[in-house]
Amino acid sequence: MTTQTAALADRTVSRIGYGAMQLERLHDRRDEAVALLRRAVELGVDHVDTAEFYGFGFVNDVIREVLHPEDDVLVVTKVGADPNPGGHLPLRLAQRPEQLRASVENNLRSLGVDRLAVVNLRRLDTGPGLRPEGDQVVDLDDQLAVMTALRDEGKIAAIGLSSVTLDGLRRALPADVVCVQNAYSLVSRDDEDMLQLCAAEDIAWVPFFPLGGAFPNLPKATDEPTVHAVAESLGVTPSQVGLAWLLHHAPNVLLIPGTANTAHLEANIAVSGITLDAETLARLDGIESRSNDVAIG
Repeated sequence: MTTQTAALADRTVSRIGYGAMQLERLHDRRDEAVALLRRAVELGVDHVDTAEFYGFGFVNDVIREVLHPEDDVLVVTKVGADPNPGGHLPLRLAQRPEQLRASVENNLRSLGVDRLAVVNLRRLDTGPGLRPEGDQVVDLDDQLAVMTALRDEGKIAAIGLSSVTLDGLRRALPADVVCVQNAYSLVSRDDEDMLQLCAAEDIAWVPFFPLGGAFPNLPKATDEPTVHAVAESLGVTPSQVGLAWLLHHAPNVLLIPGTANTAHLEANIAVSGITLDAETLARLDGIESRSNDVAIG
């Protein structure tokens, strides 16, 4: 069985947390969103991932209502984009230093805290998603300067990176990066070297899109026949196999699967009890890795 906890910043947390983005699907059913997050905490979740632009502030507002200091839940947020109500996309890039600072202030306000435990700088250099253009093309050093200043001011406690390249991570190491969030899954392992660097530097690896397939034409772990065969042999779902592989693959992996459904939440938490033996891991490791480095917008 895999280790059940791992380090994140100055904390030891459960290796399966909760990605709160999907709570925005319950925007018109706030009571359900509140109940779902409370259920996550009851199940032992002590690491929640969020952003001000999730649901135009709705998700942070639910977190503020549900989570209290005595719950001892580590809330990780991110900057690099802001809400964009009425736009073609629900968010707009906000990469400039002054925008990063404003985004931190917005997260502080919406979460109702004096200091943010961990803030991920979403760079958008790699993986599926938007790419910066025009004045949104900002040097990493300039961004790290403002993030470090915000940490020195006590507004954030720790800095993470998201959608970053291996070179970018290496450049950022002197800033004491505590986690990296990149798109990574069983079927998209482009960042294997970066994962190993994170392990060596005691940096948490927190993959988003952990089952792949976030956008059309991207590979999905749940489409793989081998994944289905393993799931059937273990009496679990293909999604659970894809998540369990990540936990077994490296000890610094922390999962933040998101859902708006209580049954799915419980199934995700149950992944920590799934054991993959060496033969099964070898079968899964043999699945072809395909790139997910696709720009949109």
